[in-house]
This record gives sequence, structure tokens and C-alpha cells, in this order.
Amino acid sequence: MNWCDEYKQKLMNAEEAARLINSGERVYVGTSSSASFVLMKALWDRRKELENIEITSSLVLKPMPLYEEAEGNPFAFGTFFMGVQERKARDNGLKLNFTSVHLSQVDIWCKEVARPDVCLFDVSEPDENGYMCYGPSGIALNKFLKEGADRVILQVNKQTPYIFGQNNLIHVSEADAIIEVDDALTTLANPEIDETTKTLSNIIVDQVPDGATIQLGLGSLSTAIGFGLGNKTDLGIHSELLSEPMLELIINGNVTNKYKGFMDGKSVFGFALGSAELYKYLNRNEKVYGAEFPFVNDPINIAKNKNMISINSTMALDIFGQAASDSLGWKQQSATGGQLDFVRGAQRSEGGKSIIATTSSFIKNGKRISKILTAFPAGTAVTTPRSDIQYVATEYGCVNLKVLNMSDRVRAMISLAHPDFRDQLMEDAERFNLI
Repeated sequence: MNWCDEYKQKLMNAEEAARLINSGERVYVGTSSSASFVLMKALWDRRKELENIEITSSLVLKPMPLYEEAEGNPFAFGTFFMGVQERKARDNGLKLNFTSVHLSQVDIWCKEVARPDVCLFDVSEPDENGYMCYGPSGIALNKFLKEGADRVILQVNKQTPYIFGQNNLIHVSEADAIIEVDDALTTLANPEIDETTKTLSNIIVDQVPDGATIQLGLGSLSTAIGFGLGNKTDLGIHSELLSEPMLELIINGNVTNKYKGFMDGKSVFGFALGSAELYKYLNRNEKVYGAEFPFVNDPINIAKNKNMISINSTMALDIFGQAASDSLGWKQQSATGGQLDFVRGAQRSEGGKSIIATTSSFIKNGKRISKILTAFPAGTAVTTPRSDIQYVATEYGCVNLKVLNMSDRVRAMISLAHPDFRDQLMEDAERFNLI
């Protein structure tokens, strides 16, 4: 059958597509900027007809009643990365199962932990051969989800970009049902940057040479660093996230990808989250290369880039330099993500380095609280262990811990703490015979 005829044969409205989902099934609804919101709403409208449905997703940011309304909600949830909506589901008393997984191994989650019965994919309009792109975040993992699913329902979206790369496409023949929408993708505004964060970002920017290949994460610090790299030349990009500051660096000519040593000429990424302009830039652009997380986040591939500079933020550090970046105490905040993938890969790169950074303290209810702790609270998961940590930075400096013994590490970490807490940290260190 001609793919155009097959497309028309499978075309239906969202309500009809939602009726293909049965009680007792696991339904994947999307990740970050590639969530199937129209189909999610249609599924929510069927809530009185369904029971024992598990919704899987990750880093969903847009408000949806599916996650936010507890009364009469028949859905449970599963994720490998807690976003705003996943946290709301948990905090509203809905059942949520979290799985800790490195993004380089997200295929394990897709195939073995949370294999879906039904996939709801937001995709681009088809090309001349009937292939549609998984979109700016779907490219990271939809390939693996599709392989294990019983049914695939496509939300063909006029606003979803068609991104060149690896394992990015699904054919009309692989879909069980298709709906058409014109729905804006999730956008993320640049956060405000305070003076302390600006000071810290300047310290880190000094660690990035011309010609470096960079990886940045989400948040105010990564945003400040990204915009602060505007005086660098011939940068390359190999990053799980392609963000708004990176788009500016590309447009302004700071990024040329000339000297990466791996996939020269291409900005390589696993998912993109930012403005509508960012998504427009990605559409059919041969200068970008989107691929699944197990490729982008593979430490072996990361290490192939020359002067690979990995920069990640953290919630807290202990006096050994260990990073708690996804939980503090018993409450899961985000996920381990790709931090350790890039920490390890960057250190194996020729001329590369990994940097874990945070402001030294924060103010809560008028009280200053240290982010550098003698020990983490009970229940805290260590995202990056001390044996993997290399550079650590706060607004008080940047230190390579990798070359220090434990006593010197502790002294270095105390020097990076806010002055209000250094005496207590030193007292603790002496009491525990750490120095």
C-alpha cells in the first residue's frame, strides 16, 4: 500500500485513538519537549472508564490534570527522571515509581523496567518517504520504547521539527493509529541569574579554552556559563542537552565544531529544550545531529571529543567532594541523568576535564544554608562519588580534587565553602580525624 493511503487509513481523532488503550496497560506519554499532550488530555477524559493504568514519562513540564488531580485519578506513574509534573503526581499522593538509571543506559529502562504496552509519540509531519521524526526529546529514547510496545499511536504535530541524526525516524507503517495536531512544544525560558551565580560562571568560563567541546545542563548556572562563553572561538558541542545558550553560541559563530575530533562539523545532542526559535533552528538543519542517549552519553563516545569540557551543577557537596545532584534526603528531586556519563567521558578525553559546580550557599526563610556539608542527610543518593570527581567549583574558586589525598581534599572543599561555615566544617573535619 502507498504510504499516503496507509496514513489516511490510520488517521482518526484523539478521542478515537484514546479508546485503543485498555485497563491494565502501561502507556508511555512522552519526555520533556516531546510529550503527547493532546493524546494525554484524551486519555484523561477517559479516566472514569479505565483502571490500573501506569503512565510513564520523564521531565514533563507543562501542567496536566493527569498528574495534578488526585480525586478520581485512576493512574499510577513511572519515570527515570523527575520533572515538574512527575513531582506533582508524587506530592499529590498518586503512586509513582522512580528508577535510577544513567542516561547512557536508558534503553534498559525502556525495554526491561518500563516496557510500554502503548506508546504515544509526538512526531513531525512525514517526509516524502513516509518517515516522521521523534522530535527534540523523543529522539533520545523512542527507538527503544517502540521496539517493545504492542501499539504505537502517533501525534503528528505541525510544530515538531524534523531532526537529522541517528535512529530519529518512525515510518507510517509502524503506527497503529495517527492523529494530527498543531500544538506548541514545551518551551523553557532562561532563568534569572544572580550576582553569585554570575561570579561562579565567570570562574568556570576561565576553565574553557578556545576549541573546546562543551556539555552543559539545565538551570541558572548552566545558562550563565553558556552565555558567558560568548568570547570563546571554535567551540564544539557534544551534549545530552542542546539548550538556549548553545543556540546563541551557534548563531553568533562561537560554535564551529571544527576541532572536536569526533563528528566534526556537527552539534551532537540527545534532547533539546528551550524556545520555539531553538526548535525552528533544528528543523532539517544539517549542522545538528540528534541521537539516542546510549550513543550521545556513552563515555567512550564522549571521550573521542578533544578538549571535552563537561560542566554540571549539583544540589550539594560533602567535604570529600561527592556530589548529591538528584536527591537531598529521602525525597527524589530529579535524577542522576547523564552527569556521571559525562564526568567519566570528559576525563578520558584528550585535554578534557569535568567540572561539578554550585554556589556555596543559599538563603531560605532569611537564613543562610551551606551547600557544602560535612555529611549528607540520611537518604541522600550520591550522584557522583568521590573517586570520579575531578574539578569542583563555587564562587570561591575551582579546585582539581583528583590529584589530592583525602586530607587535602577536605581542606580544599572547606576553602570553597561560604566563609560563614568554614570554621564549623574545619571543626567537624578535625573531630573526625579527616585532617
